[in-house]
Formats: sequence, C-alpha cells, structure tokens
Amino acid sequence: MKKKIFAIVGSASSKSSNLKLLQYMETKFSSDFEVEIFDQLAQIPHFNPEQSQVDPPISVIEIRHRILMADGIMICSPEYIFSIPSVLKNVLEWCVATTVFSEKPTCLITASADGKMGNEELRLIMKTLNANFTEETNLLISGIRGKLDEEGNPLDFDLRVKLKHVVVAFESQVKERWNGN
Repeated sequence: MKKKIFAIVGSASSKSSNLKLLQYMETKFSSDFEVEIFDQLAQIPHFNPEQSQVDPPISVIEIRHRILMADGIMICSPEYIFSIPSVLKNVLEWCVATTVFSEKPTCLITASADGKMGNEELRLIMKTLNANFTEETNLLISGIRGKLDEEGNPLDFDLRVKLKHVVVAFESQVKERWNGN
C-alpha cells in the first residue's frame, strides 16, 4: 500500500514558486508514495480559539483529517516580512489544540528571497505541534525566483541534488515511522 504524503503550499499566490517546487518534488518521490498537494489555505476561515474545540468549521475539520490520515506531511512556504505567511500560520493555529501533527514525519521547506527567519519560525511552530522533522528533512532555499524555470524545474544541479536528498531522507523517515503498518 502506498504511503500518503499531504503537501501544504504555504503561499496563497496562484503563481507561487512554492507550489511549483512541490509539483516538481512530487515527481521525485518513489512509486511507494502518493502525494496530495494542498494549495487552498486562503479558503480556511480565520482562527477562532472559541471554535477550535467546540465547533470548528467544516474546512478546518477536513484539513485536520487530511493531516491526521497522511503518513507524512510536507510544508513548502515562502517568508513574508521575516515570518511565515498568515494563511499558513492560520491553519497551524487551528491545529494547536489537536494532536494531528504529533510525531508525524514532516518535511519543512522554506523557499523565498531570504527565508532564514521564516524557516526558524516554521521550525519553532512545528516543534510546538510535536511534528517529527530532522535537519535532513528541513531545507532552506534562498533566492528561489532565480532558481526555477517557468515550469518550476530547478535551474542548477546543486538545487536538484538538495531536493533529491530531502525527498530521500523524508521517504526514509516516513517508511521508518510506519514500518509494518
């Protein structure tokens, strides 16, 4: 049975380099994996702590369920004003009072102009959510706009190698976590 990867695009832009990057990476997974790319974060209502446990919106219940049912999670996000985008933070806030990310194999990619602060923040938030990621399943790509062609293919060999390495490390992490299940 194929392992399911739920890949979240952290940008609300329809022309997002992060979406193109996840589409490229989807082709690099082995045939043992099925990747679902979710690029609809803007459709999730604003976080409301009073609704989080008692009466969450249907779209929140659905994304929580997709995260819970996935064998692994990928998040590919830009950095906006030294932070992660508000649409990504919003969905992560909806998950704080749950255990959907607990020990879930997770791959974090920050692809932006700089991205260092956004990557730090994403790592901190995912650690708080108890997601399971490692140095090998975390990647910072600075200067992303000049590193992809129109279709989202990496322009340089070094980036292709780094992307392949992170996919292999993530596949290994997912298989190890769910071995025999």
